[in-house]
Amino acid sequence: MMQSYITEIGRCAKTYCEHTARSVPTLSDAVVTLTEMGFNVDTLPVYAKRSQRMVITAPPVTNAPVTPKSLSAGQKRTHPSHIPGHFPEFPDPHTYIKTPTFREPVSDYQVVREKAATQRRDVERALTRFMAKTGETQSLFKDDISAFPLIAARPSTIPYLSALLPSELELQTLEETDSSEQDDQTDSENAAGNVIADDPSADKENSMLPPGSVVPSNKASEDNVIDNPYLRPVKKPKVRRKK
Repeated sequence: MMQSYITEIGRCAKTYCEHTARSVPTLSDAVVTLTEMGFNVDTLPVYAKRSQRMVITAPPVTNAPVTPKSLSAGQKRTHPSHIPGHFPEFPDPHTYIKTPTFREPVSDYQVVREKAATQRRDVERALTRFMAKTGETQSLFKDDISAFPLIAARPSTIPYLSALLPSELELQTLEETDSSEQDDQTDSENAAGNVIADDPSADKENSMLPPGSVVPSNKASEDNVIDNPYLRPVKKPKVRRKK
């Protein structure tokens, strides 16, 4: 109620102020507003001079906050003679100072090796803790299971199977070797076919053979190669020389 009454007084005083082509309300605008709202203005002096009135003290004076000094490095440059004095001053000298924000990489062999060993040890520890938390563990102490947990070993039904199965690196090497040999074989067959087609003596030799005979070729010997990777003969990977 009180808030709406004070708001209405302020709105009416602002209206009377703007009606007289002014922007700031005065005492006369407030008096006209109170009279318009039916309030007896003559009772205000008696109310203001009552004995039990409450006086609102002025707010205490606080010290102004101290503004920190700006970073100063060196002496400020003054305007040359061709620049007018009303132009703004030059920035502080530290504006032009170049400060690198990165450090040069360490190239010392001992430091690099120590850092690599530390990172590897941290990775192994983190992986071991992760496997210990997510998988089955065994403890050295029966009383406290959480102390010094060990990753439980999983027994295999066929322990020698892992030794017989080739690793991913070996499989990749075999695939690269087979692909290179197939490329070489294709090139050699194409070259041999071109030589036979150009050589008329080969046609004569073929015509001299009996009808039931077959010309031996490398392809027949390749068909007899066992396709099992475990029984395949050992092949040394070819080392490709850089050209």
